[in-house]
Amino acid sequence: MHLSQVIDNRPVPAHQRVTLALDGLPVVGQRRRHPYRWGKHRMRALRILLIVVVILGGIFVIVDRVAVNFAEGEAADRLKANENLASTPDVSIEGFPFLTQVVGGTLDEVRVGIEGYEASTGDGGEKIRIGDLRADMKGVDFSSDFSSAVADSATGTATVAYDELLKKAKSESTQVAPGVTAEVVGLSDGGNGKIKVAVEATVLGTKLPEPVSVLSSVTVVDGNTVRVKADALPEFGGVALAESRVRRITDFEQRIDGLPGGIRLDKVEAGRGGVDIVVKGSDVRLVG
Repeated sequence: MHLSQVIDNRPVPAHQRVTLALDGLPVVGQRRRHPYRWGKHRMRALRILLIVVVILGGIFVIVDRVAVNFAEGEAADRLKANENLASTPDVSIEGFPFLTQVVGGTLDEVRVGIEGYEASTGDGGEKIRIGDLRADMKGVDFSSDFSSAVADSATGTATVAYDELLKKAKSESTQVAPGVTAEVVGLSDGGNGKIKVAVEATVLGTKLPEPVSVLSSVTVVDGNTVRVKADALPEFGGVALAESRVRRITDFEQRIDGLPGGIRLDKVEAGRGGVDIVVKGSDVRLVG
């Protein structure tokens, strides 16, 4: 009788516990806990806990992504208004989670992309078009109402097409010597970071059958000017001209100023589709 009492988890009288123990049957207090049933309850509780954690985590991720998308849209609209852009720029706030960055008041990284930015040339209000401007801003501090945002540092790239740069070249026929006139008619990639400058010349009233080409180096001056300078001087129809006269045609400078947030030119190199520029800055104002 005492064996069936143990199996059915019925109370075991005190005088029978010794007998059960001598028989090798485990007795815990007055009732025996079935190990399989106890483990099953623990596994079920653990599964419920994991499900709750996954659901809460998913909700947090959704809320975080909704918040960052809203913030990116607001920043893009403010940047468009602040810089008088024709189209809305791309703004991407990097890092996860976004909400913890908001609480800290600083965004780890913000990437901005602007197509067709009109930069100042400092020449009577004339503009030069930047085909593709990209900036990666680090350590962006912002106000509580997101009306202003300033980055500790920024690096990026920009591209100026050759036809845009050609506007500043001496593209009008200019006399470089008695009976010799010349003008720049084209800019292109000369390879190895050089610009190929094509110059069309007329000697004693006869236009040369082919433009004269010269390879030129391109550099940045004073953080806001692109300088194009011929590596070697060409001859026009076998006529050797004074260096100063030739460079009046082949060499020129293009100022690129007023970039967003005060970023400036750092490095420049001739590329396939235009002049590729590296930009950088500190304390860059994104909005406000």
